[in-house]
Amino acid sequence: MQGAGGNEGGMGRFFIGLIMFVTGTYLLLSSIHVNFNLGSRLYYGGYGINSGLLLVPFMLGVGMLFFNYRNIFGWLLTFGALALLVVGVIVNTDFVLRRMDAFELILILVLMVGGLGLFLSSFRSYGR
Repeated sequence: MQGAGGNEGGMGRFFIGLIMFVTGTYLLLSSIHVNFNLGSRLYYGGYGINSGLLLVPFMLGVGMLFFNYRNIFGWLLTFGALALLVVGVIVNTDFVLRRMDAFELILILVLMVGGLGLFLSSFRSYGR
C-alpha cells in the first residue's frame, strides 16, 4: 500500500504530523492579539498623510469613473488611493503575543515544528 505522495512513507506519520502542525499553528495564532493604531499616518517625503485624507482622491476618482468609465486618470486615482488605504491599514497594525508560560510556548513550537517534520517525513520512501 502506498503512502503519502505515492511513496511507501507512513500514512500515520502524515496524519499525526498534519494534526500536530495544525494544532500548533492554531494555538500560536490564537495567542496573538491584533491592535490598530488609528491615529498614525503614512509618511511620504517627510510629510504625513492621514488615512482620512486619502479618501479625497478616492472620491474624486470614483466620481470621475461614474462620469466617464474610460478615463484612465480616474482609474489610477481610484485604485492608487485604495491601495494606499490598504497599505496604511497594514502598516498601522501591531501584533502582540499574549503573556504565556515558557512551557506553553515550547509546547506550541514543538507541535508546529515537530508536526511539520513528521508531515514532511511521510513523503520519503522507506525500506528496501
